Amino acid sequence: MPVSREEGKLTPLYPDPPYFWKAHTPENIERYNALKQAYADDKGLDVADVARVPEVPEDLCYLNPPAEPADGKWRLFGQQLSLEDELQSLEAAGIERLGTAGDGADADGRHVDRALELKRLAKSLLLNYLELTRVMGNNPSQGEAKVLDIKTILLNMHHRINEYRPHQAREQLIQLMQESLDSKRAETATIRNAVDKANRVLTGLASIEIPEFEKKETVSESAKTQRDLLEKRLSELWDQIDERFS
Repeated sequence: MPVSREEGKLTPLYPDPPYFWKAHTPENIERYNALKQAYADDKGLDVADVARVPEVPEDLCYLNPPAEPADGKWRLFGQQLSLEDELQSLEAAGIERLGTAGDGADADGRHVDRALELKRLAKSLLLNYLELTRVMGNNPSQGEAKVLDIKTILLNMHHRINEYRPHQAREQLIQLMQESLDSKRAETATIRNAVDKANRVLTGLASIEIPEFEKKETVSESAKTQRDLLEKRLSELWDQIDERFS
């Protein structure tokens, strides 16, 4: 393993694997699968539908998936996550709020126009940027405070935009449903047009009068009649020739 030297000590460049890897031995895996199969048979379930087995031995606890968090919160890579997907407030994130809260109404009960708030923040951002250029030209040591002001404005703008996410999701869902409805209506109209066209064709065919023909002779009788006529004409032709040259 690559190592790095620091103050005469050898330290691993990459961290060691988690300590519970030692529990994943072939024997432990076989035992856990047996417990899982027994639990599935006891509950009348398919073994593939069993997510975890309750009350496993202590040496097999690392093979069993963890239970769902009771409060719906857990930590992943040091970050607190929650099953409730909600937008964190600026105050909870330790950021100064500029303007009114995004709860739909201000302190006087008037509706909050988020688009107007974004325009104000954008103008304030441009003004602070111009002030930053002036400060950096006159006294660069005072530019840090102005950079923090710009950062606060940008975070407030980003938070305002994120408040539009539920509205955007609803509008996108409405658009998808409308497109699906329009497509089904177009298919229905096409089918109805095809049915109407087929009905018109059938109606036109039904209006045609088919004349009744007399019963024809059979094929053999027709062929015999034609042969007799041909022989008769040949006989008349030879008779005319005999009369002319006699």
